[in-house]
Amino acid sequence: MCDLVVKEIETKSVLTKSNLPVADYSVNPYGGCAHACKYCYASFMKRFTGHEEEWGTFVDVKNWPAVRNPQKYAGKELFIGSVTDPYQPLEEKYERTRTLLKQMQGSGCTISIATKSDLILRDLDLIRTFPNARVSWSINTLDETFKDEMDKGVSIERRLAAMKAFHDAGVRTTCFISPIFPGITDVKEIILRAKEQCNLVWLENLNLRGSYKAVIMNYIREQHPDLVPLYEAIYSKKDRSYWSQLDEEMKAFTKEQGLLYVRDDDSIKRPFDAPPIVVNYFFHEEITPSAKKAAAKRG
Repeated sequence: MCDLVVKEIETKSVLTKSNLPVADYSVNPYGGCAHACKYCYASFMKRFTGHEEEWGTFVDVKNWPAVRNPQKYAGKELFIGSVTDPYQPLEEKYERTRTLLKQMQGSGCTISIATKSDLILRDLDLIRTFPNARVSWSINTLDETFKDEMDKGVSIERRLAAMKAFHDAGVRTTCFISPIFPGITDVKEIILRAKEQCNLVWLENLNLRGSYKAVIMNYIREQHPDLVPLYEAIYSKKDRSYWSQLDEEMKAFTKEQGLLYVRDDDSIKRPFDAPPIVVNYFFHEEITPSAKKAAAKRG
């Protein structure tokens, strides 16, 4: 196991204009991530950092000047954690995410936070002061052994407990079932476990590209050889039938559970105590920019 390489760096700002349809600004208080998820799509960020270490073995701690005139962000949405976990273990010491939240408190901006951690409980009282705050936890299994094989984040039970605490406190929560591993992730089981403590369920398929494609395919060959034909069909032959079948299963399952099921649309608003909406984001990366903007403006 390699030691984590930690370096403090100076940046002009931590707020970056976002091209995501769900946010106006992306906020990443750290560069890199110690959770070292084997399937991490953000590993492409390594080429912008100058690091030669493996993804997951380095973290840059960002220091930035205090945000000037935070009120200019009133009505804007900040997505905290688009390419890093803002509550990875180093946050306990460096408090970069907490610092940003304090700088933006009272500005009138809206925040969405994505994490795999329960360290975020430390900032619950601070987060709930933001209008329409939303926090999502990545949960793609209830099997702690598989979780440990894939990432170094806290246990699934700790993530679910943190989700419940936020939901009980009146903060909108999301169960982000991502990435869905074909033949491994039991989507229905996760929804049943989380549906009483979340307002939204996102479904996202496992995408294999770049350097981590070989890592995951080797893992499947070694640990789940019976799934090799399925993975080769999906990721070598581009066969989408698995996802089409899962889509149909989700339509039937959510109808049975009394849950609203939609595709590629995060604009629907419902009362806080309403059952969660299940949003299928399979192949969302293929939606054209114009279509994304149109979806973002609906509702």
